[in-house]
Amino acid sequence: MSAEHAADGPGAPPGPPATLSGRPLRRVARVVLLDPDDRILLLHGHEPGDAGDDWWFTPGGGLEGDESHADAALRELGEETGITQVDLGPVLWRRICSFPFAGERWDQDEWYFLARTAQTRIAATGLTDLERRSVAGARWWTCRDLSRTRETVYPTRLAGLLRRVLDEGPPSRPELLDTEIV
Repeated sequence: MSAEHAADGPGAPPGPPATLSGRPLRRVARVVLLDPDDRILLLHGHEPGDAGDDWWFTPGGGLEGDESHADAALRELGEETGITQVDLGPVLWRRICSFPFAGERWDQDEWYFLARTAQTRIAATGLTDLERRSVAGARWWTCRDLSRTRETVYPTRLAGLLRRVLDEGPPSRPELLDTEIV
């Protein structure tokens, strides 16, 4: 499915609360990017100034202005990885989360798009200053890698979620994942 699909209109994921803990939710688009071998690309992040507190996460970020979720997913993917040759598919999941990062509390409404690419070389040339201080690299992971790792990966349960997509295909409607408050 192309980026033009109605991800922000009819058939969009069910609506979350407008706020979490009294704060407005930041609208975020994330990409579950798969290569021809069904490996998923994850970025390696850490708290700025503390590389010991680290985790893995999907590329993506906040919507800018009146940008659609699909447009934000493609823009963020290009900025964070240099990968621009993608087939953007449907929204798989939606997650509401709240976490501390860089001295702030971030409350987010995240939409996870499925995407495929043959372009596997990473060139993160469009990172923001905060991203340059908090992203330590990227790695392609197999489902097996994810199911065996003891490292922190977001969203939680990613190995099982991805396995289901690979075995059964995308859900007919986006799945609302558990709210995560860290």
